[in-house]
Amino acid sequence: MGETSMYRSILVPLDGSPFGEHALPLALTLARRAGASLQLAHVQVLPASIFVERRANVENTRDPRAMEKAKDYLDNVAKRLTGAANVAVTPIVLVGGIVDALTTHVTNTGVDLVVMTTHGRGPLSRFWLGSVADEFIRRSPTPVLLVRPRETPADFARELNLRKLLVPLDGSAVGEQILEPAVALGSLLEAEVTLLRVVPPPAFTVYEPMGYGAGLPPEPSQEEQGRHARSYLDKVAARLRPQSRVVFTQVVVGREPAEAILEEAQSQGSDLVALATHGRKGLPRLLLGSVADKVIRAATIPVMVCRQKEE
Repeated sequence: MGETSMYRSILVPLDGSPFGEHALPLALTLARRAGASLQLAHVQVLPASIFVERRANVENTRDPRAMEKAKDYLDNVAKRLTGAANVAVTPIVLVGGIVDALTTHVTNTGVDLVVMTTHGRGPLSRFWLGSVADEFIRRSPTPVLLVRPRETPADFARELNLRKLLVPLDGSAVGEQILEPAVALGSLLEAEVTLLRVVPPPAFTVYEPMGYGAGLPPEPSQEEQGRHARSYLDKVAARLRPQSRVVFTQVVVGREPAEAILEEAQSQGSDLVALATHGRKGLPRLLLGSVADKVIRAATIPVMVCRQKEE
């Protein structure tokens, strides 16, 4: 299975706290199954005033003690991981702004997947949740898998068993870009995949007889939208099933997308949700800061987020 996996290089950003390390059991499980290498990255943040300087000056302003402390921490984590599984682990200390440093590293080294916690408790905890995390997810050229940390220490020896993946789609070709990484993850985990289409309640609009909206065709009924959604999901599932995927479909009509996604994940016993950071304009758009953001913040299970490429 590992030979055909699209996940060959996995990156885990760490902030130096035990909470940040809760991304490691899932990353280690995926690395073992895919035969992938695992990179541990810590970003040594420089003072804001230094960012405007030339790179030569940036090199000269690095704090050797802070760099050595970060390196020692990553080396220690790498040893613990290596003792728990036969996985190639590489510690990396990056310097600069968090988003710039991580995005540049991911782009230049061909990382296939980033796994990180939704928040940390260390000095860089702002990265894990908030404006910096939003920006990183928007800019990351590779999927990001978010894990909610627990109060207990992370158990590196535990093999995670994720058997049910929920994949919300918005009906657009651009939105379907989540399918490749999500289905590849499902294959790696030997998990079933459920495709979900949420038809939200109709928006309230006032149409003047001779004003705004005059002459426009009436909106499809909720029942008709539900039929279209089922037909759409059936076609997508039919494309995936010949690849020996276990694929189910589910349509929810008349619900707010984020609320429906979270409730479906709970009712189905989903182990992971995979969704795009944005979809088409209009009805069920999946914009980070709205639907995806609500799912990320409220979900108690891992969430894979994929920044869509515009066509």
